[in-house]
Amino acid sequence: DVIRKFLGRLGRIVGQVRGLQRMIEMKAPCVDVLTQVSAVTSAMKKTGNAIIRANMKRCMTEAAGGLGKGVEDFQAALTRYIDLA
Repeated sequence: DVIRKFLGRLGRIVGQVRGLQRMIEMKAPCVDVLTQVSAVTSAMKKTGNAIIRANMKRCMTEAAGGLGKGVEDFQAALTRYIDLA
């Protein structure tokens, strides 16, 4: 099931972030912290990409149902996402 797959990914990301918090609390070396930040960022990007791929048709249909403003909102959200990548 796709939803379980996404929830599993997000659960692993939560674990990574908690690990990052512990690293900072323990004053881990900067190189290690930055490596973990990079890993979390990459995992989030990959998850976002997978969500978009799996739900593009539904997202566009929902946006189109918003009578014009919905499409603009979807475009703005997608632009914000792309700018993060």
